[in-house]
This record gives sequence, structure tokens and C-alpha cells, in this order.
Amino acid sequence: MPEITREQVEHLARLAHIQMSEEELAQMPGELEEILAAVEDVRAVATADVEPTSHPIALHNVFREDVPTGMLTQEQALDQAPDAEDGQFKVPAILDGE
Repeated sequence: MPEITREQVEHLARLAHIQMSEEELAQMPGELEEILAAVEDVRAVATADVEPTSHPIALHNVFREDVPTGMLTQEQALDQAPDAEDGQFKVPAILDGE
């Protein structure tokens, strides 16, 4: 794997509009090389017979069917409301004149 240079890090930082200190510019090539080495390790294991996945285990829908039960009538829903009008909850206006 080719070595990442400070100049390459400076170029990437400019492209990403990231300001980096001198210390960060000196440290980043080594860190990027470690990341690329880890990616290379994964690439070595990923063969044509391994199907790409986004999760290590298969996911399935864990939600139950949406079956409405035990609904309130309009009168029951409005029974405890502080204020109601024409079969609806009445709330203070929050928009001026709209």
C-alpha cells in the first residue's frame, strides 16, 4: 500500500474545507494509513461468494399488524377535554389572524 503523504492530507483537507493544525497534519497520514489497512483487510475477506449485507444478521419486521381495537367514541374522547366545540377539541389560537 502506498504511503500517504502530508501533501495529500493537506489536499484532502482543502477539498473538504477542513482547517487542520500542524500537529493534526503531521498525525493524520498515519491514521489514514491505519484506516486504509483495515479496509484492505475487509476487502481480502470479501470474496465473490460472500453476499454483501448491511447487517451481520438477517433482519425481519418485528412490528405487529395494525389492527384498531377499543376505540373511543367522539363523546368519550371529548368527555375529559377542558374545552370542546362542535365535536372538536377547542384550543387557544396561536397564529395571528391566520
